[in-house]
Amino acid sequence: MRHLLLLLLACGTSFAQVPVIFDTDMGNDIDDALALALLHSLESRGECRIIAVTITKDNPWAAPYIDLVNTFYRRPEIPIGMVKGSGVTPEASAMIQVPSERKRPDGSFVYPHKVLSGADAPDAVAVLRKALEAEPDHSVVIVQVGFSTNLAHLLNDSAELVARKVKLLVMMAGDFAKRNPEYNIKMDIPSAQKLLRDWPTPIVASGFEIGNSMLFPASSIGRDFPADHPVADAYRNYKRFPYDRPTWDITAALYAVRPNDGYFSLSEPGSINVDASGVTTLVPAANGKHRYMVMNDLQRGRALEAMMLLSSQPVR
Repeated sequence: MRHLLLLLLACGTSFAQVPVIFDTDMGNDIDDALALALLHSLESRGECRIIAVTITKDNPWAAPYIDLVNTFYRRPEIPIGMVKGSGVTPEASAMIQVPSERKRPDGSFVYPHKVLSGADAPDAVAVLRKALEAEPDHSVVIVQVGFSTNLAHLLNDSAELVARKVKLLVMMAGDFAKRNPEYNIKMDIPSAQKLLRDWPTPIVASGFEIGNSMLFPASSIGRDFPADHPVADAYRNYKRFPYDRPTWDITAALYAVRPNDGYFSLSEPGSINVDASGVTTLVPAANGKHRYMVMNDLQRGRALEAMMLLSSQPVR
């Protein structure tokens, strides 16, 4: 028995699987796909459970792509929810459409999936509510790497449920170095303002400057991923390959599951405010529930190595 325990620990298996909800604008940048791959690898190591994926990009190919990634990692049962009626960025995206449409000569999908359109996915708020209701109190970690639309709607619908079930919200949001309006914030400023004003649990933000300081290398896509891998396929279709890309969303996913592993440090506590133009500012307060991530050069090297290894980890 002792040998089995040591083997599990050596393989990175934990006995406390963190229930994780991944809220994403899948299709707007390749880091969303890499972040989802990283979460699947952490689940394979026993460190988390992906209990739902919800989408804030109002494009019909986002849900099929997420379904095929979940299926590729042998978890086709993960619920997928779609923003309904109030989403932004409906623009087409080859990174999600091309892998979703790829077929073999016999007509079967290269990456099997059952969700064929965003219209097939239920409303994101309903999926969020059902996922939270099934988990123990104060246990769920939410990783928001897109817009605040879905979670703001969830607050309108079920604020008490959020306060009771959620342990932590980790957001890829804001710019705490140059104070510029950051994309995830400025695309839905009213929802971001509501979320950061009313969310009842602690929030940790991974600002633009964190992921921007670490580039995911194109060399890893060619070297570490198999030929038919939906994330590598998306990477090649997002921009003209080869290119290196910032690790914005991946940093939020890594911190959400491994907050105590020393990859990142945190700012002083306070309250993150969003102004009318989308600029985020932390107002310090000893009892504040908000912090943002900071890091030094040693942490940067360790975090990038972990993100590369986990996002490319073979399916098992």
